[in-house]
This record gives sequence, structure tokens and C-alpha cells, in this order.
Amino acid sequence: MNTVVFLSAGHSISLCAEPIVKPQLNGNLLALEKSPYLLQHAKNPVKWMPWGVAAFEKAKQENKPIFLSIGYSTCHWCHVMAHESFENETTAALLNQNFVCIKVDREERPDVDRLYMSFVQASTGSGGWPMSVWLTPDLHPFYGGTYFPPADRFNRPGFPSLLSRIAEAWAKDQDRIVETAATSLASLSESTRPAPSSGPLSSTPLEAGFQSFLKQYDDQEGGFSIAPKFPRPAALFFLLQYAHSAGANSSDGKVAAGMVLHTLQRMALGGVHDQLGGGFHRYSVDRVWHVPHYEKMLYDQAQLACAYLQAAQLTGNTLCANTARSTLDYVAREMTDPSGGFHSAEDADSLFAHGKPEHGEGAFFVWTKLEIDALLEADAPLFNAVYGVLEAGNSPRGSDPHGELKGKNTLIRKLSAAEAAQLSGLDETATEGLLSRCRSKLLSRRAERPHPHRDDKILTAWNGLMISAFARGGAFLGEERYLKTARQAALFIKSTLWKEGTLRRTYRIEAGSVPGFAEDYACLIQGLLDLYEADFDPTWLHWALELQTTQDRLFWDKEHGGYFSSAEGDPSLLLRIKEDHDGAEPAASSVSVCNLKRLCEFTGRDEFAARAQETAAAFGNVLERAPSALPQMLHSLGGLQTPWTQIIIAGDPQSSDTKALLAVVRRKYLPHAILLHAGSAGAAIGLGGLGERLALAAQMPTLEGKACAYVCKNFTCQSPVSDPEALEKLLAK
Repeated sequence: MNTVVFLSAGHSISLCAEPIVKPQLNGNLLALEKSPYLLQHAKNPVKWMPWGVAAFEKAKQENKPIFLSIGYSTCHWCHVMAHESFENETTAALLNQNFVCIKVDREERPDVDRLYMSFVQASTGSGGWPMSVWLTPDLHPFYGGTYFPPADRFNRPGFPSLLSRIAEAWAKDQDRIVETAATSLASLSESTRPAPSSGPLSSTPLEAGFQSFLKQYDDQEGGFSIAPKFPRPAALFFLLQYAHSAGANSSDGKVAAGMVLHTLQRMALGGVHDQLGGGFHRYSVDRVWHVPHYEKMLYDQAQLACAYLQAAQLTGNTLCANTARSTLDYVAREMTDPSGGFHSAEDADSLFAHGKPEHGEGAFFVWTKLEIDALLEADAPLFNAVYGVLEAGNSPRGSDPHGELKGKNTLIRKLSAAEAAQLSGLDETATEGLLSRCRSKLLSRRAERPHPHRDDKILTAWNGLMISAFARGGAFLGEERYLKTARQAALFIKSTLWKEGTLRRTYRIEAGSVPGFAEDYACLIQGLLDLYEADFDPTWLHWALELQTTQDRLFWDKEHGGYFSSAEGDPSLLLRIKEDHDGAEPAASSVSVCNLKRLCEFTGRDEFAARAQETAAAFGNVLERAPSALPQMLHSLGGLQTPWTQIIIAGDPQSSDTKALLAVVRRKYLPHAILLHAGSAGAAIGLGGLGERLALAAQMPTLEGKACAYVCKNFTCQSPVSDPEALEKLLAK
């Protein structure tokens, strides 16, 4: 997992790659924290301290290097290293004697995580969690890696040996280590500055991005790698938009849409999708989306729900719509706090049985054939055939190298509705009803098992993504309950995490002290814009504008454009980084380009469009050199290079004729359009700062007393229509 990392010019080491508790008398200070991850380590014999001045001063006073351990509460390998090393008294003694030990929850402090992950990736060629980094007392990194085993293996040092070697190097060669660390930090500073475009951005990155994903695409199983296989929602968003822009009947349009639809279908039928409870696991360990890493992250549920919704809009695919619905239902049922916010994650690991200490990854989700046969009785043969259940277990060869899933089954959908009906001797509707009842029985029995740990902290950025998903789902699927869930989450964040005109990052029991980062603003703004288009409450639009103003003030790079991840003023943060990669979560700047363009369309304020252009240009070099690294930015760039449509609905929002027109709009995939309601636009004017376009929209009358739709370009509108079929034709042009 790790390669050679140089401690100094003369030294190198070769390595293989909540309950409330009282503070420990041994000096472990994590019991006073709110983070579930930090609380998991509050009883370790290691003298952990949280990231902060007290730890930094201790390192300086004692002239000790810092051991910085970064992870998150649902991280499987974090649990492994904790059990092997941090719970071990001998290893803890080595740590306590030679280092000041700091624990960081990466989800609580993404700024700290990004900084030191950049160092680990630059020095080792890889990264991941748990992240282990050694720093000088001035916080300069000089050595790093990820998981380290507890003992020497294959002529490579285990964690205790490594600790001893680093401590010895610090004692003998401290000056050189400090000097080398300072030089490394300077190099890191240069490498983490995205080079801006030398001129105006063209459509070339869009074409290159499409070709790049086409080369990466697995045309047999979907996705953009072989194994392990991660969902890449940002890539799917880009390709959906590319297909729309190229034209549904064009060659490239068909190919782009086909890649997305095939990937989403394969995922929906695979074990990476929870076939009983809905929602998606983090990734598949194999090529066929069968055996997952079983943790569930909120950001995956949010983005994948949106991807399935948009694919259903573009293609009319029923499986995509149903998968989006089951994902939203899972989050509403399992991940929603009574206060309205959304929890962060569910762990991959859980106990095998109540009252026993043995645990394992996927224990909550997998089944033996015997269990299913006993529960479903006469219906078991059909269910087992449809969901690939086998006596010996159904993990594909190579997917379970340690034999942990021997005799166990991860449910996958093997047979189509027609094939299942043929096997059952019933028609498709009756067969699917029977299978649904079987799934309900299994889900009820599964609920009796020990549940995985849930990280119940509420993160602003991830909640913003989830608000988008529920708002879009409520609008497209016609589900008022989804809109209610989105509203409750938005109101929760506004009442608890919007303090004196700025956002806080986290909530657990109470609002955390960590200020919001650029991603918190960007993702929440996106969620609010989606929520406005779903329920036309102008307060969401007004708050989005306030948030954008604050985001610009705190994070905008005045010299080169784009958004830094963190605000100025934190002396412990040695570098301010601009994220230039859309990974599991989209980069703040990538989301912001689209937000700014939408705000321009809503308000008519050209400064938003100009800032969107500046932001995209700030990442021009990355877009030209490696466009597939920034698929969310590609999606946003496409929006900058396409004329937008404004759709204004005039009429009582509760009347049937208004709802019929709205249904036409919401059925369609319209990535370069905004939706306004004339009445709510008028109300928004009173909130101030929202521009002349809303005043124009507010003046749009009904058509002889009937609800009607205005389809406009740059607010130059065609004649209004009141007939849904006529609106359908206008939008098809």
C-alpha cells in the first residue's frame, strides 16, 4: 500500500504498500469531542489529542514530532488499525513516549485531510484511510502513509518498528528532517495550485472528456474501471449532459447515454445496490458490481439518486426511476435524523450476533441459503433463482480472497421480470408482487440483526447534496413527501448551522465550532436552487443568493480565480488548497460554476456568469490536460457554452391545469433551463437583491384565466401555451 518515503536526505524506510465516556486518566482527551470517529478512540491507551493549539504547543514544548492519524468512523481499515495498534498497550507506549498523537475526523476537517493527503500522495504515489502522517512541531509533514500492519512482514517493518525508526531518526537527525520537511512543503505548495487556462475555454475539453470516458468504459459490465469499481456520479452527470447536447439521435449522443444507462442498470441489479433495503454501498470489489465494500455513505446516496433521476428523465427508463425511489426511501427511513438533517454514513462492519463480540464486514447484509429457505419456505426456490442464492455462497471467484463470505450470499438480481414470471408460472405483475413480499420478509428479519454503526453527525455539504436529491425526486416522481423531507433538512440547517451570516460544518448534539468550507456553501446552494424549482418558495432563492455572496467573500481566489477549500485566518493550516479533482464528492469550484450560471439566469445579474467563467478558466490547464479528472466541472462547462431556456409557469400552483404543465417540464431532462413560477417570482422581489428578471417573470399573466407556460431565451419569450401537448412540442425544439 505504501512505497519508499524519505525522512531526510540520509534516511529512508521501505514499506509495504458513542456512547459517552469519561476522559481517560492516561491523557486521552477525545471523550470530550462530538465526532463519532474521535469517540471511537476515546478509550485507547494512546494519549490522543484533538487537532488544535493545545496539541501544537505540547509538541513544541516537548520538542516531539506529531503523529497525525486521520480517518472516519465507518472506515473498515481504520477499525483494523485501531484494533491492531491503537488498542495495543505496547504500541501505545511507543506512541506516547515519542510523539504527540493527534486524531482527526476527515469528514469534520476536510481541509486538514486534503493538505496532508496531498503530501502522502505526492510522496508515496497513493493515498487512503487511515492516513498516518508524521509532522514537525511546526506541522510540516516529513513522513506519511496509510494503513500499517502490526508486525514486520516480508522484510518490511510493521507499525511498532516504524515508530522506533522514526523516533530514532528524529533524535539523531532532527535538523535535517526539519529542513527537508520545509522544502517538501514549499514543493507541495507549488504542486497544489491549478494552472489557469492561457485563453478562453473552448469545447475541446468536453470532446476530450467524452473520449476519455469512452476509453475507460467497461462495455461488458459498465463503469469506468475493471476492479475495484467505484460509482462515479460526476462522470454520469457529464455524460448525460453530453448526450443531451449532442442530440439523442446522434452517434455520440447514443453512445454517451448508452454508457450511463448500462452502468446504472448493472449497478442497480448488482450487490453494490442493497436489494432489500435500497441505497448503495461504497464500491464493488469486483468487476461485475457483485461483492461490495458494504459501508453506505450519504454523498453516494444523494448523487446516485440524482443520476438515476436524470437518466430516467432522459431515457424514460423505469428501472432508473424505481432505483431512485428506493434510494430516497432508504435515506428517509434509515439516515434521517428526527430533527430533519441527514446522517453521514453506515458502517460496513457489524456483529454477527447480539451479545457476542465477533464481527465482520457485510454481516448485516449477507444471507445463507438455509436462512432464506427457512424464512420463505415454498417461495424460496423462486427467490433463490431470481437473486442468485447458492448453497456454497455466491461470491464470484476472486471477490472473496480471505474466504470471509464462504457459504454466504450477497443478493443480486439474476433474472429479468419475464424470466422470473416464466419460472413462477404467473404473470409478471403477480410474480413481482410475490418477490416484493419475499423481500419484505427478509428485510423485517434483517432488522432484527445487530445493526452496523451509524455515523450520526450532520454535515452541511452532504446535506446540501441530499436536499438536491429529495427536491429533484419530489418534482420528477410527484412525491410530496420527498419535498417535505428536503424542506425539513433545509430548515434544520438554516436554524442550527447558519450562524451570524456564515455556515458551520457539522452538527451532532449541537452545532460544531468548525466553520463551513467552500464545499458546504456550494453544495447547499445547489440544493436550495433545486428546492426552489421544486416548490417555488422564494426564500430558498434568497438564501442561496446570501450564501453565494458569503462564499465569494470567504473563499474566492482574487489573483487566479476559483475557490479555495478553506477560508483565510487559520494559522494551523499551512496551505489553502483549491480542489482540482471531482472524486467521490464534487469539488467546490465545479459545483459553483453551475450554481453561478443558474443564479445569473434567475436574476439577470451578469456578474454571476462572469465569475462562473473565471472559475472554469482557473482550472483550464487541468481541463485541457486531464479532463476526466474534473467531470463535474465538464458538466458545468457545458452549461457555460450552451444557451439557456427560461420556463415560466403562470397559474395557481395547486390547480390541476398548472400541475399538468409542471408535470410536462419535470418529466424532461433539461440541464440548461431554469423553472420559475410567476407568483413566487413576485414574492421573491420583496426579498431584495434578486434582479430584474424575477420582476419580468412576476408580470407574466395567465392565458384567459388558464394556467400557461412561457418558454423564453434570454427572457425573450414565445407565445404562451396552456395545452400540455403544445408545451411538450415547444420544449422538444
